Amino acid sequence: MSHVSFSLEPIGPVTATQAVVFVTEDLALPPALAGGALEAAFRKLAEIDSFKGKALTALTLKGAEGGPETLIVVGLGPAAELEKTDFANIGGFAAGKLGKGDATAICAIAAEPLAPARVAAIAQGMRLRLYAFEKYKTVKKDKDEAEPAADRKVVLQAGDVAASRKAKKRALAVADGVMLARDLVNEPPNVLTPEAFAKRAKELKELGVEVEVLGEKELKKIGMRALLGVGQGSRNESHVVIMRWNGAKDEKAQPVAFIGKGVTFDTGGISIKPAGGMEDMKGDMAGAACVVGLMHALAARKAKANVIGAIGLVENMPDGNAQRPGDIVTSLSGQTIEIINTDAEGRLVLADVLWHVQAEMKPKFMVNLATLTGAIMVALGQERAGLFSNNDELATRLHAAGEATGDQLWRMPLGKAYDKMIDSKFADMKNTGGRYGGSITAAQFLQRFVNDCPWAHLDIAGTAMGSPSTETNRGWSSGFGVRLLDRLVADHYEG
Repeated sequence: MSHVSFSLEPIGPVTATQAVVFVTEDLALPPALAGGALEAAFRKLAEIDSFKGKALTALTLKGAEGGPETLIVVGLGPAAELEKTDFANIGGFAAGKLGKGDATAICAIAAEPLAPARVAAIAQGMRLRLYAFEKYKTVKKDKDEAEPAADRKVVLQAGDVAASRKAKKRALAVADGVMLARDLVNEPPNVLTPEAFAKRAKELKELGVEVEVLGEKELKKIGMRALLGVGQGSRNESHVVIMRWNGAKDEKAQPVAFIGKGVTFDTGGISIKPAGGMEDMKGDMAGAACVVGLMHALAARKAKANVIGAIGLVENMPDGNAQRPGDIVTSLSGQTIEIINTDAEGRLVLADVLWHVQAEMKPKFMVNLATLTGAIMVALGQERAGLFSNNDELATRLHAAGEATGDQLWRMPLGKAYDKMIDSKFADMKNTGGRYGGSITAAQFLQRFVNDCPWAHLDIAGTAMGSPSTETNRGWSSGFGVRLLDRLVADHYEG
């Protein structure tokens, strides 16, 4: 985790040993640092280093007269284009330039204080950038290694301190949700079993989230045979967790629902995966991790919405009781599924949970997240997640939220021609449609368990783990989807 702490104070003199300032391409410093020897030294170094104040560039000035020991000047680009600037990225970039010890960030452009939302975004980006998962490290590789991020303290100097404090609290609640999702994905599979994952989800009760955990006995009674079939080869019991946040003025208002695939380890089952890289399959529960992180964020910032979070937790193992290719299972919906490949297991988990949420909770819409197919990485690489939806309005809103937060999506097609690829000779459907259009046929499979409810499926296989580094993430797990879905709720579903 990143426990860097933030405090707010009015814009003024800097007492910390290092300071961050933000400049546009005119290179104007804030009044507290402008003029005198410090500015002269800055402009001389800027000329030497050809620093022009371009976005996501920085100049570090050390030991200048009249200033802090270290001054980090971060470029924002042209002043006319600031509306397009992602200040969370700016905050993350700035955090990456910090050395040891405490720091002050002057949240102003020349004499103009940044708006509270931008101050909050800088804090959020800094916290996310300084995240590190070091729970299982007992020895530092280098005795001179920098002090842990947890020891950092950053003072944000702002114009409107009260409004910035309020915005910061909300932004950091979302950051904490992202980091919770990252922690869950980073945990080793011998620690984060389905039962252990369910216990972690139950901790949300401390924030006012209602949490219901269903074990195998309850799941058999309900009829979640597709989900249970995936976990029947594991000694670790399968679970489903239902989380409810009732933040709307009307507690009976129709909720929105988010569903996550939680395969805590995926060997592929009888259709076993190759050994190379199989250790990464501890992250096959990133969809469920996102849902838990999202529920944390919504509850911590007291979102004015009624929200359901549902996760199916299983372990896919190949023992003598494991599901076989050729098996036919009857899902909760009553539809039968022929198992072609036991490594196409996540859709079986989601099928039962989607049906249960739709039938029992009658949500306004459902969005599911899953590290579902390698095929989506062939199509989109690791820069965007695949978006499949039966509802144009929901898809448009999700895409816009992705552009705003950096958790970017790209809409993929659905259609009856693809649907035919998963028809089975022996059952209502088969669980894979073959090599071609693999991410699409997986989505077509899920759509059969949705009926008329507005629904979207996000295939996050390429973005949730092992994805390219960004200014707000330098770890293996990204927490993809938490900021995206929090923004969706905030923009459209809070009353």
